[in-house]
Amino acid sequence: MEIWLAAGVAVLLSIYVVASFNRLVILRYRMRDAWSQIDVQLKRRHDLIPNLVNAVKGYMEHERSVLENVTRAREQAVAAGPDINARAAAESALSAATGKFLAVVEAYPALRASENMLALQEELASTENRIAFARQFYNDSVLEYNATRGTFPRNLLAAPFGFPAAEMFALDDPGQRAAPQVRV
Repeated sequence: MEIWLAAGVAVLLSIYVVASFNRLVILRYRMRDAWSQIDVQLKRRHDLIPNLVNAVKGYMEHERSVLENVTRAREQAVAAGPDINARAAAESALSAATGKFLAVVEAYPALRASENMLALQEELASTENRIAFARQFYNDSVLEYNATRGTFPRNLLAAPFGFPAAEMFALDDPGQRAAPQVRV
């Protein structure tokens, strides 16, 4: 009788370990998918910025430093790599440079009236919103993953099975939390 009881407990424990492992794997893949959605939107923004810079070059010759700052910030964001903290810092710097760029554009009435520029600004605002939504989805996925891996008794399984805590994707500068304002 004791053998059957011990075998039953061992089977239930094995089922729980397998179910917990599978749950952590699913959450890790969901989190990776959420990160890839951020990555897609960031690439979209990275691809859009050269078009914006080219659209205003002729108008803003004496604002060269603004154009160079945006270009440099974009290059750093593209080169940031997979580290979430480095990526967040680079994207925060790109958001700041883009915001300054759009503020300078406001001083050029002919540029503001350009249909091409208006379309690019609208595309940038749309992309910034998509980035915000993707970041929220990623951070929600990280929260669920970390909460699952950190609760007892799964926390006893997480580290030995290779499930480290994940990092949120957060902006360093609270002023950069809003999408750039587009005035038409």
